[in-house]
Amino acid sequence: MKQLEVVAAILTYNGNILCMQRGKGKYPYVSFKYEFPGGKIEPGESRHAALERELREEMNIHTTIKESDLYMTVHHQYPDFAITMHAFYCPLSSPEFIRKEHIASCWLPPQELPSLDWAAADQPIMEKLVFESKPD
Repeated sequence: MKQLEVVAAILTYNGNILCMQRGKGKYPYVSFKYEFPGGKIEPGESRHAALERELREEMNIHTTIKESDLYMTVHHQYPDFAITMHAFYCPLSSPEFIRKEHIASCWLPPQELPSLDWAAADQPIMEKLVFESKPD
C-alpha cells in the first residue's frame, strides 16, 4: 500500500483558522472534504521547506515556517493509501491569498471548525484545535 508523507498548515489570522475545500478527486472519501492546506514532501526536502513551497505554489502565501512550529503529526490509514501528516501552526500577518487548488475556503474561529465536513486525516488536528480553544 502506498505511504505518503505530507505537510499541512494551520493558517491563522485574527483568531480564525483557514479551512480549504478540496475538489473532486481520485478517491471519493476525500473529494469535496475540508482540509488544512499543504502537500507532499519532495525527496531531500525538509518538512518546513516543503510547506513553505506548497503554500507559495497553491496559495501565493510567502511565510517562514520553522520546525519548532510543528503542532502535531497524524498517521491515518485510508482504504487505498496511508498518510503521515505533519501539521504546522502558521500565524499570518494578512488574510490575503490566491486560491489555486481548492474549490472553496473560509476563515472560522476554532469553535466552529466541526461545522465543516473534514477529511479523515485532518479531523484529529481540527479536534485538537477546538479542544485547546475551549475555556478551562
